[in-house]
Amino acid sequence: MKHSAAGLVPVLALVALSGCGGTVESSSNSPAPACAFHAGALPADTLPAGTPHGAAIPIDHIVVLMQENHSFDNYFGRLPAFGHGDVDGLPAGASNPDANGTAVPAFHQDRYCTADTDHSWTGSHLEFNSGKNDGFVIRNNPDGARAIGYYDQSDLPLYYALAQSFAIGDRYFCSVLGPTFPNRMHLLAGTSFGHIRNDLNPTGFVQPTIFDTLNAHNVSWKVYYNDFSYAGLLFQLTPASRARLVRFANFARDAAAGTLPQVSFVDPAMGIVSVELDEHPPANIQQGEQFAAQVTEAVLSSPNWPRTALFITYDEHGGFYDHVPPPAACPPDDIAPLLDPGDPESDFPAQFDRYGFRVPLMVVSPYARPGFVSHAIYDHTSILRFIETRFDLPALTNRDANAQAMLDLFDFSHPALLNPPMPSPVTVDPAQLQQCRDDFPTMHY
Repeated sequence: MKHSAAGLVPVLALVALSGCGGTVESSSNSPAPACAFHAGALPADTLPAGTPHGAAIPIDHIVVLMQENHSFDNYFGRLPAFGHGDVDGLPAGASNPDANGTAVPAFHQDRYCTADTDHSWTGSHLEFNSGKNDGFVIRNNPDGARAIGYYDQSDLPLYYALAQSFAIGDRYFCSVLGPTFPNRMHLLAGTSFGHIRNDLNPTGFVQPTIFDTLNAHNVSWKVYYNDFSYAGLLFQLTPASRARLVRFANFARDAAAGTLPQVSFVDPAMGIVSVELDEHPPANIQQGEQFAAQVTEAVLSSPNWPRTALFITYDEHGGFYDHVPPPAACPPDDIAPLLDPGDPESDFPAQFDRYGFRVPLMVVSPYARPGFVSHAIYDHTSILRFIETRFDLPALTNRDANAQAMLDLFDFSHPALLNPPMPSPVTVDPAQLQQCRDDFPTMHY
């Protein structure tokens, strides 16, 4: 079921009035956003009059699951062919040139474990290529064609079912044209503090994070992790905050008991000592989908479900093709990218004023608009802004201050999905699993 345009008028007015993300224009030549708001801005300062915030939003539990390294077109580009016609999916004839200039067409990928693809800062900018989005195959030689492969409902039944039943966005971009760490830092802190690669401060970054804000305003939270947590890896947390980093087994127990905190972040297994469940190539995508199903089922079965919102997304595109050029974005702060001498700054603008590529976003909640597709521009800091909007918290940076809080994905006046069907069990194809083991014998599968 799709919602009528008339029902979205208040939300579209919000989008039009609120700086960053206020347009569905997606070309590389899109106008610079207004960026009218700054770090410290409260939701009430940035929202049109009458827009719900704080306790007016009937969501008491927010759960965020961030998986790894798949673009929107790589996973959801075929949604229109499976009954979701409102989605901006793979265009007919989508292709990228190889090193000889020969067009390589998009194709249905028949392997669930593929070699990794280039998603570095430099690689992502060259894949973007000033808005042409034509550098994916060339950047990923040998076998660069894998970068333009895609999956569909036959491969990812859970994700397609969630997209059909709940709400998604087809203009949800990762925050940085670059790899995992800078993007996850934007999710947790609204900025990467200039960092553009997967590097670390040996003692953790000391800049403020959403965890500091939640602590200061007495909002309960936990990070549920498998082999390690990004919060603990990236940031210098107090002992009290580190006590909130708990193993994933606690998530199912807390959900079943109805004791989920107000904000939960879930980190999948990264494959360090066990099966990798984050879908980062060459991990098996169905094993990762099984993990997402475990999280989803725990949320749907929980006594907390009637007032819960689960966000499922991906940290970045992982080097996989997407046809939509990332638009301009609000720089989070005045910190310039920390370029190394070898970074080819002259080949592209080296700033944090553009989003990364589109990635999937699913919103699972009783208040999600059934079958709805948002075309408003979002990024990872929109999840931050949703948390801040629900609990009336100040923005951490200029980026989240101007980010849309994704309110159009919800109908807070009516929980239409209070009793949704439980998703079908996700199975792992045994032949595909054996292919994974044959192709990548050093991996845990």
